[in-house]
Amino acid sequence: MSWVEKIDKLSEWFGRVVSYMVPIIIAITIYEVVMRYVFTRPTIWVHETSDHLFAFSFLLGGAYTLSQGGHVKVDVLYNHFSERSRVILDICTSFFFFLFVGLLLWKGGEMAWESVRLLERSQTPWGPYIFHVYLAVPVAASLMLLQGLAALIRVVRKLREKGK
Repeated sequence: MSWVEKIDKLSEWFGRVVSYMVPIIIAITIYEVVMRYVFTRPTIWVHETSDHLFAFSFLLGGAYTLSQGGHVKVDVLYNHFSERSRVILDICTSFFFFLFVGLLLWKGGEMAWESVRLLERSQTPWGPYIFHVYLAVPVAASLMLLQGLAALIRVVRKLREKGK
């Protein structure tokens, strides 16, 4: 198994793990609705817990989405190009992808480190720790960087094959 395939497997594993967060978010939201409107006993923890789970699923699911070609493209234009032109465009635009993900890794890492250093808490009455959410940013950026490299390698291979 090549390391490109291993990156795909890693992204798939994270995608599968974060997919289990969605039913949990739904379940605790239903719990909140029942507690609030049936028993008139709203909770203090559901909103932030669901926000944290959503942040994890959004951040850590990004590499999986990239591996499946699920991120937004301007398909109206892209689909009218020849396959070779699409490959060249993908290679050229990868610069912007790596610039963005690199900045996300760098600045997200700084923010995460500061949050961990302070053992940062939410400023709400419940006040849970939130540094774990900040830690997910550089982890997600690292996963996106790996998956982006795998995608770039695939595209370069396609270009080589088309050139032969």
